[in-house]
Amino acid sequence: MMARRMLAAVRRVLGAAALIGVPLTVGAQSADLTGAGATFPYPIYSKWFSDYATKTNVRINYQSIGSGGGVRQISELTVDFGASDGPMTDAELANAKGGPILHIPTVLGADVLTYNIPGVTQTLKVSPEVIAGIFLGKITKWNDPQLVALNPGVKLPNIDLLVVHRSDGSGTTYIWTDYLSSVSPDWAKGPGKGKDVQWPVGIGGKGNEGVSGQVKQTPYSVGYIELAYARQNKLPYALVKNASGKFIEPTIESVTAAAAGVAAKLPASTDYRVSIVNTPAADGYPIASFTWLLVYKNQKDAVKGKKLVDFIKWMLHDGQKEVSALDYAPLPDAVVKRLDTYITQINVGAVGAK
Repeated sequence: MMARRMLAAVRRVLGAAALIGVPLTVGAQSADLTGAGATFPYPIYSKWFSDYATKTNVRINYQSIGSGGGVRQISELTVDFGASDGPMTDAELANAKGGPILHIPTVLGADVLTYNIPGVTQTLKVSPEVIAGIFLGKITKWNDPQLVALNPGVKLPNIDLLVVHRSDGSGTTYIWTDYLSSVSPDWAKGPGKGKDVQWPVGIGGKGNEGVSGQVKQTPYSVGYIELAYARQNKLPYALVKNASGKFIEPTIESVTAAAAGVAAKLPASTDYRVSIVNTPAADGYPIASFTWLLVYKNQKDAVKGKKLVDFIKWMLHDGQKEVSALDYAPLPDAVVKRLDTYITQINVGAVGAK
């Protein structure tokens, strides 16, 4: 009962944030650690930071400003950790002021195609070709023949669709465009893959909160958001045809299936930047990804460094027990085992130790 009340409280807070379009901070007063970045994992990070403060009295202030902002802030040493759904590029890593940065996977999540079509209550089915066509501006009507063919019996209107995309640098966008680049040659040679791209069509919304709000308030719109935001805002989302030809609902199980076997592909100790979009798994949802904490290998403050490492250890074990309730998939046990070794690379207080 208490767990349900806590979950309901988190969802009420997130719902308010989505409605007003303002990112929240956690533990803003007297924070022991500060972080910034991805909105994609904000629901679970919010719960983790609250639970961890209750357990340890260590308060973590996290600004949900988008992955691009998180990369910038950790690179400029203005926060203790960053967070991103799109891994940093080699150039971004080279330009970070504090030296080498480790990418530490935290959970698995999914991007979904969400839509607002008045009068349509059935769940839509979409293919990679349809998704690419919509975001390239080649499919402009809801009753486009490709959509009609995939959705027999659904009365799709002869009305223009409005594309909503992110306006800020975003890991959610990175996942979306990573997927589009893997399934559409036209997308790959056009807008391409990145946290911020030149969109052929559409209007922008800031954060998952902003896109959720735009779609919810705008009839005949379509956009991409993280699964937890779609569920929180009671927005419908499509089944997506995967590489095996099956229409897959985004669920914890289908995201977990997408990551099946990924532990064997992960490097033992050097680089955890890995993509799992367009999975070959028969039951895998094709628009899934890890999300990462961005942590300097050499911590300049011994006290903060130890607090950060202690939180990461808690997150990898106790924290994983909480993720399913908020529509994320937990890290596979094999990945956690590797990460336990990986994080021993973090040098607490290696520079200017206190």
